[in-house]
Amino acid sequence: MKVVSPASARLALVSSAPEPEDEARLVAELARGDLAALARSYDRWHQRVRIFARRLLSDEAAAEDVVQEVFGALPRAASRFRGSVGLETFLLAIAVKRARRHQRAALRRRRALARLADETHGGPRDPEHHAYRRELGLRLTVALDRLPLPQRTAFVLCVVEGMTSAQASLVAAAPEATVRTRVHHARLRLRQWLAEEWDE
Repeated sequence: MKVVSPASARLALVSSAPEPEDEARLVAELARGDLAALARSYDRWHQRVRIFARRLLSDEAAAEDVVQEVFGALPRAASRFRGSVGLETFLLAIAVKRARRHQRAALRRRRALARLADETHGGPRDPEHHAYRRELGLRLTVALDRLPLPQRTAFVLCVVEGMTSAQASLVAAAPEATVRTRVHHARLRLRQWLAEEWDE
């Protein structure tokens, strides 16, 4: 049995890292509708897209829908890929657009449910609801969900994902200064809403 040293294993991992020409070839294959290329793309990036979508939407099922939509749209989108950004960044930009659609649909659902709740209960919400809303993890999720998607996207990219404003601007398709402004306003709104919830 052949023994592989740790150094050799590390070298193998480095050697398997994708080269720029590999990505160009992958894009060309995707644009031709090559299913094997789509499968390789999915294997390589689906987890990254899923985590990103989950952070944007705070909903596991919606995030999974976004993943499927992103990779379903990839072959057609690949024909528009010009190589000015990496393919991963290109995929995240598609995810932002798909997440925007999901958020709009979710907003319509929330409004309908809120109207139904008001019609049904017509008074102050019960104490269990207040206790539920005060749980630390859920408070931030709810507050994030109230942000306009452009601000939420900028906040997730820069604060949660740790991207620079330059990197975030490529994903969000917005100028760097706009991204920084959105992050600033997102922070202000989140602080205000969370402080109000603590005072309830």
